Amino acid sequence: MRRVACVLLLSGSAAASAQQAAQCPSLPPGSGLQWQEQAQNDFIVCKATTADGRTVLNVMLTARDPALALTRALRAEKGRFAGEDLYWYRLDMGGRDLPGLEARRITTVKLAKNRFAQIWIDAGDVAELASLQQLTGGLDDATANFAGK
Repeated sequence: MRRVACVLLLSGSAAASAQQAAQCPSLPPGSGLQWQEQAQNDFIVCKATTADGRTVLNVMLTARDPALALTRALRAEKGRFAGEDLYWYRLDMGGRDLPGLEARRITTVKLAKNRFAQIWIDAGDVAELASLQQLTGGLDDATANFAGK
């Protein structure tokens, strides 16, 4: 009887975990990406991974302003997320020119009162970067039941 109760509890936990994965924005069917989600009381981190396991897109949805110091000198391309306009920023590695930096971007977006998104892209090359920026522009803020709302 105890074994049955443990199995039922574990299967209930798995179902609850699967339901929580819906807190990440929906990825387009043909994207080849899959979300891995980490949820806490006041934030959700959604990591989009490729079929070979590379994490290429990260979205953190939070109730607190990330307060990143994104300087205008590092501003790169315009973009969108959840219907909001944004600017993508190049990473500042203290003046060091590291391999792959040209294919990395970061940004923050205020979605509503006490609702923010911090998004970063770690693409393999500039073509993948452009593709991920376009994909991000089509994502919505699917976290209507977000705990920090």
